[in-house]
Amino acid sequence: MMDRRLSDKKALILLGARQTGKTTFLKKYLKGKKDCLWWNGDNSDIRKILKEPNTSMLKRLIGRSKFLIIDEAQRIEDIGICIKLIIDEIPSVKVIATGSSSFELAGKLNEPLTGRKWEFKMFPLSYAEMIDHHAYLEEKRMFEQRMVYGYYPEVVSSPGEEKEVLEELINSSLYKDILNLDKILKPQALEKLVQALAFQIGHQVSYSELGQITGLDNQTVEKYIDLLEKAFIIFRLNSFSRNLRNELKKSRKIYFYDNGLRNAVIRQFGPIHLRQDMGELWENFMISERQKHLEQNRVYVNKFFWRTKDQQEIDYIEELNGHFDLFEFKWNPRRKARLPGSFKQAYPNHSFSVVTPENHDTFVLDEIVK
Repeated sequence: MMDRRLSDKKALILLGARQTGKTTFLKKYLKGKKDCLWWNGDNSDIRKILKEPNTSMLKRLIGRSKFLIIDEAQRIEDIGICIKLIIDEIPSVKVIATGSSSFELAGKLNEPLTGRKWEFKMFPLSYAEMIDHHAYLEEKRMFEQRMVYGYYPEVVSSPGEEKEVLEELINSSLYKDILNLDKILKPQALEKLVQALAFQIGHQVSYSELGQITGLDNQTVEKYIDLLEKAFIIFRLNSFSRNLRNELKKSRKIYFYDNGLRNAVIRQFGPIHLRQDMGELWENFMISERQKHLEQNRVYVNKFFWRTKDQQEIDYIEELNGHFDLFEFKWNPRRKARLPGSFKQAYPNHSFSVVTPENHDTFVLDEIVK
């Protein structure tokens, strides 16, 4: 998809959590391209020199380079204005910027770069990508390992050292962008919040309950969750409600983008056959893999879960053009799942599937027709 965008004037913005391989990907992607210039927003001299950018200065800095890659662009104060000047005044240069915290980068880019950028998201490696790399049967053999340790690139490339890599990832990277913000005054409360969210995957999340666990007020809990989401650690799934009185209207579930990171937060690396949380782990794995699948295929749908006050529930819903694709996730293929009759009657334009380890390939590998 990026290939089609490489030859136009717009900037390419690659967003994703730290340690997901954004820089490595770009180095391989641009291998063989001449005249590439790399700037890193983590370097103080880059931040200093770009603090008040102007066209003449940018022309001198870029020289004859045809590609300008700006790593960790969110660290540069006026990066949006800087990129806008390059696009408008130095059209021979293609700008590619990466960011590991969209909550900083979005504000710096959205207004200056309106109509001037293409955004792409980069997640930990996906099941589909690993099949392309390992071949189908080899990756299937690793399936239970991935369920526990996840798909961060260094985890995948360090067999036997997964726990140590994940521990280092948490200590050095997980909260880095968030804790660097002056607004975060209680790092221990943030850590407690992430742990509480890890225990509640697949369940409705109450901000007031989380507040009691962490000692934070509801507003702060919601703010921290928003920051965690914009740092690509977690994502929210809101409840679906249109027609029925007893539908939950303002509820939400929260999932982690990576199972390994979730398990590392609560330090639970037990094997699959000994775990008590396999239903939740399976649901998190499938929904996070589906998000990668949708993004990689550039498919845009509305995403929800559904639940009523009398406990009828659908794990996951995708809606497009008035059609609903409904999914239930069952780790045990023998467990039955039925579509609630009230949903069937209220929203007749739907399809319903139960996703198990026996048939999940269709959910995360097959071409999506929408």
